[in-house]
Parts: sequence; structure tokens; C-alpha cells
Amino acid sequence: MVLDMSPIARKPSAVRLATSDALRQLPPRRPEPARVEGDVRWELVDVDRYEVREGEVVLGYVDVVGAVFVALGGPWYSAAVELRQTLRFDEAIQTLRSTRRH
Repeated sequence: MVLDMSPIARKPSAVRLATSDALRQLPPRRPEPARVEGDVRWELVDVDRYEVREGEVVLGYVDVVGAVFVALGGPWYSAAVELRQTLRFDEAIQTLRSTRRH
């Protein structure tokens, strides 16, 4: 098989341009790791997973799935329950904080 590498074949299509523009508008995929907000801190514990703690208590986890942050409540990941999906990491953290208060 011979690939056509002429300038016409390499010219980006309208679909590629629209897709790349849409991808640039998505929120950043990962927040800064190991940050502290008051008594709540989070750190990267797997490729796309953050563990969220308040003091020494594990509030839950935030999975990064594409541009979506999935808040999972519970001290053990294997038994954590999905609470919310959001495009903002701080909203996922706030969801886990609010479950601690109830």
C-alpha cells in the first residue's frame, strides 16, 4: 500500500479543525496533584485517580475520564459509590466534602 503524502492529502479537513478547536476548549484534564484546600487534600494514586482526604479520613476518589471528573464516595475504591460527574475538579471535591458533613 502506498500512502499519498502530497500537500493535498496532508491538508487538515474541516472536521479535524473543528474537533481540535473543541478539544482545546475542554477543561484541563488533570488538576495540580497533592494540593491542600483547608483540611482537604488530594493526591494522585493511580494513572487517572485521585484519593481525597479530610485530615486522615478518606472521603472518596475522583476518577478522570476524558474531560469528566467522576466523584466516588467511600473510604475504599472497590466499594465507592458514584456521586457526581462534572467538568470541574473543584466541584467533584466539593461533592465529596459535602457528603462528609451529612
